[in-house]
Amino acid sequence: MSLTFADASARVDAYISQFREGYFPPLLMLARLTEETGEIARVVAHMNGKTPKPGEDVGDLELELADLLFVMVCMANERGLSLERGFERMMHKVETRDATRWTRREEAGPATGDAGTTAPALDPANEAS
Repeated sequence: MSLTFADASARVDAYISQFREGYFPPLLMLARLTEETGEIARVVAHMNGKTPKPGEDVGDLELELADLLFVMVCMANERGLSLERGFERMMHKVETRDATRWTRREEAGPATGDAGTTAPALDPANEAS
């Protein structure tokens, strides 16, 4: 399944639009963003050595990140913002501002993070744009 920001925005809007209450007010959405961020922090802590409380499971990081994304899409929709445009602007900013900030890998092999997941290799030719 491939999902674009526009697809996510339309799907969330279709869901929210079926209710009279519509989108939450901005400050309530900000509180929801904070709540979801806290839930992500809890899962990450549990995954990295913190013992869950009795009866509490480790949690599902993928689901918690998706919960955060849902609230972010709601906030963008309510404000009439494009997450796709915002993401492109943010990537341009970090690709230019931080182009020489980090030590480049010598080999063209796959980059891995601390968790052992494969990250996309950086392409220096694309960073100048």
